[in-house]
Amino acid sequence: MRMMCDGGGWGHWGVVPMIATVVIWALVITAIVLVARYLVSLWSASRTARPTQAEDLIAQRYARGEIDDDEYRRRTTLLRHDS
Repeated sequence: MRMMCDGGGWGHWGVVPMIATVVIWALVITAIVLVARYLVSLWSASRTARPTQAEDLIAQRYARGEIDDDEYRRRTTLLRHDS
């Protein structure tokens, strides 16, 4: 019965493996959560909408200099709010 009470001969050092086990499991769980969050962010980023044909046309007109900065921003803002 004495071995059960004093940590099996380890004394207070019997707590160290128990704490180490808890720390290791905390690290494993944290790593799993971080990897899952990263994968979800990659998945959601791949599902973002591609610019519409209208946005592409406005971008081309802007690149050719047919419309200025303000007109480009105004039109793209209108398109994105209407979608």
